[in-house]
Amino acid sequence: MKTLLISACLLGLTACAATAPSQTSAIDPVVAQEVVSAPVAPKVVQLGGLTNDAAAERLYQALINANYLATKVAPTKVAVQFGDNQFLLEPSINSAGIDRILMNRFYAVHPQLQASQELPVVIGTLNQKLNFAKFVLLDQGAVIQIQGTVTFADRVEIEELRRFMLWTNGGLAQVAQSLPDGIDQYIRPIPLMQQMVPVKP
Repeated sequence: MKTLLISACLLGLTACAATAPSQTSAIDPVVAQEVVSAPVAPKVVQLGGLTNDAAAERLYQALINANYLATKVAPTKVAVQFGDNQFLLEPSINSAGIDRILMNRFYAVHPQLQASQELPVVIGTLNQKLNFAKFVLLDQGAVIQIQGTVTFADRVEIEELRRFMLWTNGGLAQVAQSLPDGIDQYIRPIPLMQQMVPVKP
């Protein structure tokens, strides 16, 4: 029974990201002129040749310009709100190979589950059966890290990042659909944008 509870808790790590339906309305000519003269959100972010710090700053600015709620939480890390979830994005620029952006989500584990011997076993099983993310135990079982990686060469599209976050949310949500109520009392998302102090650029 204990193993079943732990398994159920680990699989219920997220909720679906919601998107609001688009609405059509008449556009005031004056407002239209202002929109035309406003800066255009970048579709592609050039990160090749930068340091990880500079890449994180450029990624942060691009997300802000694309109307994402984002903040720098460390020199090389950007937290971004995506639907009901928060991701931690960390550029890893390699001048001699493939560049990456590590996308992380973090969950706090209830103290009753932290010392369980079954917990590492279940995490290993998740890594074997699921292909959209890697699951890692941190701080002696107090935190579960879920990590995915976007690879690219020199530049990355904002749309590609959006689709990757959406894919991760979708994969976790499908697993959570069959779980019983109350799982969120045992494993809860860590609010990255509230617990970390933003770093000034």
